[in-house]
Amino acid sequence: MLKEAKKALRVTASLYDSEIAHLLMSGAADLELAGVILPGTVTFTVSSENVVTDTSTLTDPLSMRAVITYAAARFGNPQNYDKLKASYDEQKAQLMHASGYTNYGSTEENGTGTAGGEDDSHDEG
Repeated sequence: MLKEAKKALRVTASLYDSEIAHLLMSGAADLELAGVILPGTVTFTVSSENVVTDTSTLTDPLSMRAVITYAAARFGNPQNYDKLKASYDEQKAQLMHASGYTNYGSTEENGTGTAGGEDDSHDEG
């Protein structure tokens, strides 16, 4: 994933690998906080010599694009920050509402058989 992000950011040197890796992990965390279930992980290890090893398993193109767009909006001081931020926000919103990327309304998530997770079998009315 780091390789794809560096291409998108037009970065060839490894000088910024650690910063880019942390931005990618932050982007994945932001999506997860919004309720998006990523079909893989965005993880890296950084050695004491600042060598970054990509251990990510995320390969879904929609999720990857959103995470990379998040990083692009926050890497350095992009002149097109507003456009990148708007693009990321749109991608996040689409993932938040797409089936297969969330558990919202899933009966398997709560095991009750109702979308809201409420058990009304003991109602008196």
